[in-house]
This record gives sequence, C-alpha cells and structure tokens, in this order.
Amino acid sequence: MIDFAALGGVIGVAVATIVIGFRGLRISRTPADFLVAARQVPAALNASAISGEYLSAASFLGIAGLALADGVGALWYAVGYAAGYLVLLTTVAAPLRRFGAYTIPDFAEGRLDSPLLRRVATLLVVLICAFYLLPQMEGAGETLQTVVGGPYWIGVVVLGVLVTGAIASGGMKGITFVQSFQYWLKLTAIAVPALALLFVFHHPPFHNLERPAPARFPAATTVRFPSEERMQVSSPARLEVHGRIDGERRDGLVLLAPGTHLVAAGTTVVFPAGSPAPGVSTPPVPSARQWASPLVRLDGHGDHPLAATYGVILATFLGALGLPHILVRFYTNPDGQTARRTTALVVLLLSFFYVWPGIFALLGRLEAPSLYLTGRTDTVVLVLPRLVSAGAPERILTALTAGGAFAAFLSTSSGLLIAMAGAVSHDILGRGVAAFRWAAVVVGTLTTVAGLAVAGTSINVLVGWAFAIAASSFCPLLVLGIWWTGLTWPGALAGLAVGGGTSSAAVVASLAGAGRQGWAAVLLQVPALWTVPLAFATMTAVSKLTPTHMPADAMDKMLTLHLPEGVRRRPVVGRL
Repeated sequence: MIDFAALGGVIGVAVATIVIGFRGLRISRTPADFLVAARQVPAALNASAISGEYLSAASFLGIAGLALADGVGALWYAVGYAAGYLVLLTTVAAPLRRFGAYTIPDFAEGRLDSPLLRRVATLLVVLICAFYLLPQMEGAGETLQTVVGGPYWIGVVVLGVLVTGAIASGGMKGITFVQSFQYWLKLTAIAVPALALLFVFHHPPFHNLERPAPARFPAATTVRFPSEERMQVSSPARLEVHGRIDGERRDGLVLLAPGTHLVAAGTTVVFPAGSPAPGVSTPPVPSARQWASPLVRLDGHGDHPLAATYGVILATFLGALGLPHILVRFYTNPDGQTARRTTALVVLLLSFFYVWPGIFALLGRLEAPSLYLTGRTDTVVLVLPRLVSAGAPERILTALTAGGAFAAFLSTSSGLLIAMAGAVSHDILGRGVAAFRWAAVVVGTLTTVAGLAVAGTSINVLVGWAFAIAASSFCPLLVLGIWWTGLTWPGALAGLAVGGGTSSAAVVASLAGAGRQGWAAVLLQVPALWTVPLAFATMTAVSKLTPTHMPADAMDKMLTLHLPEGVRRRPVVGRL
C-alpha cells in the first residue's frame, strides 16, 4: 500500500535537489568549478555542506536500526562518526588545504613524487567510495520499498539517476548548495519526529526494557515478511494470515499453536493489539541485559565485545581522515585557516544530529517489536511515526522522516560520486569538464547496478567497512605524509597495499560468510583493530629501509603544509 504522505516527502526532496543542483549548470564552467568549487566556499556554508554530505544512510537510518537490533553499544558508531572530525581538525584539515591538491591521489604524487603511488591511490579512492556508496543505494531501496510497497530496485535506480544527473551537470559548485540545504532538512527530519514522539509518550515505560523479549504490539500491526522466517509463538495466537505458513496457503484468521512456524517469503500477518510479539531465529532478539550493554555486539552475538568496540572506535575515529569525498571538501575552502574553522563547525553540527538516533532506537525497542520479526530494523526511523500517532500529525511526521532519509542518500551519494568521478577524470582519463562528466555517468551507472546486489545487508555494517578500509590506507598516508619528513613513496605504496589490501580482504571474506562467531568474527568484521597498526608499521618500516627515495625537496613541501599561506614560498601543487 502506497503511503502518499511519505511519497510526497520523497518527491519534494527530489524536486528540490533537481532545482538546486541544476542551478550549478549555469555557474559551473571550469574544471576548478566542478572539482573544488573554485576554492571559494566560506566556512559556514562548507560546514553545512560537509555535514549534509557526511550524514549518510548509516547516520539517518543505520545507527538507530543497528542499536535497535544489537543494543545501545552500537551507538559507538555515532560517537566515532562525530569524534573523527576532532582528529581531522587536529591533524590534516589545514595542512591538506595549504598543499593545494585537488584529490588525494594528487596529494600523494605531489608530496612523494610518484606517479605509481598516484595510480594506486586512485584505485583506493574508487574502492572506498564504492563501499560507502552501496549502503546509500540500499537505503534508498529500503525507503521506497517501505513508502511505496514496490520492489527494492526502484529506490536504487531513482537515486542513481538523480545523483548522476546532478553531478554531471553542476559538479562541486552546484552540489554544495544542495548538500548544505540537505543537512538542515535531515536535522529537522529526525529531531522534530523524535521530539514529537517523546511528547506523545510523555514518560516512556523504560521498565519494559527489563523484559527478556520485545514488548507487545501497541496497536493492530500488519507485518510483511520479505524472506522466509521461522516464527516462534509462546502461547496460542489467533492471527490474520495472507500467504503460506507451515507449507499451507492461508487467507483469513488462523489459530497458531505454541511452537515454531515456518512463514514463507511475501506472507502478510496481522497481529491484533496487545498480542505478544513472537520471537524469530534471525536476527536473534537481544535480551534486556544484552540490549543495554555499552559494548558492541557483532551480528547479535556478544563474542569479545571489548575488542569489537575498540575495532569500531579505531575505524570511525581514524576513518574520517581517509574518506575521499570528505577530504575533497577541504580543497574548496579559500585557505587553511578557513578549513580549520569549517572543521570546528562540522563537529558542532554533527554532535547535535547524533543525539537523535539513540532516541529512535529506544522508542523502537519499546514500541515497534514487528521490526524484529522482519529483520528490517534499519527502517525504525521511517516506521515509528506511523505506529504511535494518527491523522495529520502522523502524515506530517511520516513525510518528514521519508524526505529526510532520501535527502541522506542523495547528499552522501553526491559527494561520493564527485570524489570517484574526480579521481577517475583527473587522475586517469585526463583533465577537463568533458572527462569529469563522462566519468560521473560511467561510475554512477556501475554503482547503481552494484547497489541492486546488496539488499538485506546492514547499512551501518557496509559503511563501517568503508571506514575500516579508509582508516587502514589513506589515514596513515595523510598523517605520515603531513607530519613526517622521512616518508618515502615505496613506504607509502607498501602501506597502502598492506593496509588497503588486508582490510579489503577481511571485508570480502566477511561478505562471503566467513567468521560468523568468535575471534574470527571480530578480526574480519572490524578489521581496523589490526589493519590500522599494520599499515602504520609497514609505511614506517619500509620508508626507513628506502631513505634514498625521499623527495629532495621534502622539507620545502613540509613548509608548504604547515606555514600560513601568506609566508610560504612553494607554489600550489594542484594544476588543472
């Protein structure tokens, strides 16, 4: 059934994105306009744009969904996403802008004089952005599937077409205004419904968290099972079923005996108000004690939670330093001082946003037990307003959350596509506006196709993997490249290969089903725990073994990185 209020919110955001984005077609003319907005974006506007770009599907939907599924320990992701900018502020923001590069590969070659290093860095840009872009595609598919009730692929294709068209038309200058607008829209779309829901509940029954199973359904609730599921009923239940259950086709009221029942994919079950929510085999529903644990639980399991938590902290705190679509934003500031002010403002904007996902997770635990049945906990922000309100307030809140979710996918996807298209066009195809536009179309098409294949994977887990790869590759390159004169291109190349290769291999192995429990789960699902130290150690050791490959003008480049623009003598590195 189509939710017209939510659909209206999505359409409104899409129209606003098209109108503001295509404005860039009139103001973007040169390659500098497309890649770095002519380096003229002021701090306040850039901070809003960075925040809008950074707050992805993982932030708007994924954190609340993961916390609902696995417990409040998942809120470490929110802490890390915001705190990563403190590390960025103190280590790389201003020096990176002073160096004058247009892309991370541009910085790599300019700092270490190695075309080979540039090509390897370009491949890593595409890899990291692809892992980050896939969850945006999945989130769009989940959102439109929830709103329209149609197939998953509709949202993926709509997002791919919108973002590709906007980027190919206006580039960085055009999309800056879009992303700035989308930050404030997303903040409104998550804060206003959260405050409204808290007002409706007045004092939520927090004692319900002590129950070993989810709460009862507060109202008659229709649950559609997207995949086959084993449903565990603890007491006789009279339910309305449309579909196949225990191998038989049913259409109407069915009395289910206590025990386990097999529900076929596509079956719809209507649970009456006050009925207890049954258990499911996947994902396992955490007990109250498990849910309230402050440590990360991987895939619902409590294996080595302290190590898993440290792995998430390492990936999120250091991953922001290596995200290409974020770093390219600092090239749009006029100077290093403005870049530092921009970063400080971003920390404030992100911190205010990340207050709200935890509230949705708590209210979802109390009021939306149906999400445990279907495994679609990532949709709690979209679903909750419908369950606890009615009439015009419900329609307004639903439109807000749906529009905010779609804005999250659009803004982050835009930044990722710019970073990928910029790296491919600037560092591989040859420089120019035409190359950028062709790269945007090709990359946008390929990632849209890939987005169709990730349905069902946790949004936050996919983004966490992108952070792990970034933290294990570009983070060591930037930190050592900016703060250590002794870095050489063989050392940087070895570190990128080892850090990026091992973290990528761990991600692929985890996707393939390896390491579901125990230490294997921790080491493969949060690989930053060991791949980040390994990358730093490799870069340092190989650089010390190859001192003759240190650039002859390394000290000049270090002065360029750290001296204020008014006193430096070295020219800007980036050339278009």
